[in-house]
Amino acid sequence: MSDLSYMDQNVASICKRIDAARRRSGKENVTLLAAIKYTDAEHVNYLHRTLGVRDVGENRVQQLLERWDALDRENLRIHFIGTLQSNKVKYIIDKVCMIHSLDNESLAREIERQAAKRGIVMDVLAEINSGEEESKTGLPPSCVADFCAGLSQYPHIKLRGFMTMAPKCEKKEDYRKYFRETSQLCLDIWQKKLHNIGRPILSMGMSDSFEIAIEEGADIVRVGRALFAPPENETRN
Repeated sequence: MSDLSYMDQNVASICKRIDAARRRSGKENVTLLAAIKYTDAEHVNYLHRTLGVRDVGENRVQQLLERWDALDRENLRIHFIGTLQSNKVKYIIDKVCMIHSLDNESLAREIERQAAKRGIVMDVLAEINSGEEESKTGLPPSCVADFCAGLSQYPHIKLRGFMTMAPKCEKKEDYRKYFRETSQLCLDIWQKKLHNIGRPILSMGMSDSFEIAIEEGADIVRVGRALFAPPENETRN
């Protein structure tokens, strides 16, 4: 058993910063979603059972399957936040509470098919490529409204909101433009076309940018490195 107590301070610091940003923005609630791509089941279980972080995000289907049995899953909410191929949906449809990366019709059809087979309704977020980067997945901002409107044909998919991953910025403040534009786009779409299905959830911001994301409307922030990084003196050894 490793000594994971250093994570106590990491989580306390992140939660304090989230709370401060939440108060600045006037938001009532912000969910900390632990991005667990670069950690293991032992760290996830400590984060969940000892430190009370209930929501975690998986990036890779194979990684989720490999550590599934080792996870203490009672009251654990697993989100899928990475790129998802249609042929992998069947492996996770009954294991995750939300898919954050829906960005094409083929994937929507397969989520609908697999969810229908199990008699469930899958919560999803439409992924927006806010920087319109060719190297990244996600919908171009100009295509988001029509794509979301088309999801109404799938009874086993529930659109809950939107996710974006901003381009890598040198300065933290430079993230604000992308989060602000995404937030405004999402609210416009929701008010004009989707107002009958509740308030949208915005999943925006990571370790380098979550405070600005909250100030610009994020409801979920995906934090990984800042949660799991060991103390600096351990890193040097």
